[in-house]
Amino acid sequence: MSVLMTFLIAFRALRRNAMRTALTALGMIIGVSAVIVMVAIGNGARTTIETNIRSAGSNIVTVNAGSGPFGPVRMGSGNTTTLTPEDAAAIRKEVAGIRYMSPGVNLRSQLISDTSNWGTQVQGAGEDLVDIRSWGLEFGSFFGEQEVRSAAKVAVLGAVVRDQLFGPGADPTGVMIRIRNQPFRVIGVLTKKGQAAMGQDQDDTVIIPYTTAQKKLLGTTHLQNITISAEDNVPLDKVQTEVINLLRVRHNIPGDEDDFMVRTQDELTGVLTSTTNTMTYLLAGIAAVSLVVGGIGIMNIMLVSVTERTREIGLRLAVGARDVDVLLQFLVEAVVLSLVGGGLGIATGFGVAYGASQWLQFPAEVSANAVLGAFGFSAAIGVFFGFYPARKAAALDPIEALRYE
Repeated sequence: MSVLMTFLIAFRALRRNAMRTALTALGMIIGVSAVIVMVAIGNGARTTIETNIRSAGSNIVTVNAGSGPFGPVRMGSGNTTTLTPEDAAAIRKEVAGIRYMSPGVNLRSQLISDTSNWGTQVQGAGEDLVDIRSWGLEFGSFFGEQEVRSAAKVAVLGAVVRDQLFGPGADPTGVMIRIRNQPFRVIGVLTKKGQAAMGQDQDDTVIIPYTTAQKKLLGTTHLQNITISAEDNVPLDKVQTEVINLLRVRHNIPGDEDDFMVRTQDELTGVLTSTTNTMTYLLAGIAAVSLVVGGIGIMNIMLVSVTERTREIGLRLAVGARDVDVLLQFLVEAVVLSLVGGGLGIATGFGVAYGASQWLQFPAEVSANAVLGAFGFSAAIGVFFGFYPARKAAALDPIEALRYE
């Protein structure tokens, strides 16, 4: 018997029991769509986390002042005074692949307006900080190179500080505030960022030029940190190595003990990516269980079909059909059920993922690998769970099959 005739017989058998065929395929539809939707949710979660990381700054390398020995006492990170604006300028000039850079000093102080006061973190920074951290402005503008050069007394408020000093949603641009009894003019308000990965409130801050913080508030000439944003596709470890080598030469460090520390985002990014990948695999694995259940349903229905069609099988074998023809017929029926269910499951999965992204405002992203994997898995399940019933049908004795009632 030709392969084409075997396929035609298999399709006719499925069409004769259309309702049973549809209900059997439903298990595969649910399984495939569940895998696609679960992977899409996992991909969406990873995208959301990566977006949050980028909102804190992209491709960041941070240089911090080191601990430095003071006799037998080590004072902790940030206590050396060897990191200078000249170091920042040298890094900008000599290290390749740098897009933005912001020298920095930090302090805490009480801010005073005409009607209120609030204790917060004061960040002295360069004009590139908002670009490094992808931080927009709700009102006003950020200070520029001229304000940094002249150590201007200007301030950009975080949303929490603005709310505490002037009220929620207020636009205080142009208003004067006092920091350590020094008058500062508010020139902008940053958009809300919320909590950072380690829990600190990013909006509870005020940013001023680092030169102003040095000269007017701290009376120092050194830096506490330098924040660097590398160009896209520039390896952070390469930038890190070049910065370390440059600073060791500039600080004339002969031994192994550096008076600075250089850190990258890679560790945080790697941990979060690993976490989201694990979550995606877990969701896909849970959804794949429904595919196995659907395959068991196919095997169950095919065993019932073999029992119901025993006389038909005996008749085919009696008139000359080979065992392999009967085997192929029932195997084709099982695979068709799986593939039809897989195709409809893909369409359903796309629909549910699209609905989630539109109605729930969640970035569910359907992966081509998930689609191909789910469809291929459904086909494999059809072969795996269909083989035993097909083999059982092909092994029937023609005489016994014809006698079956």
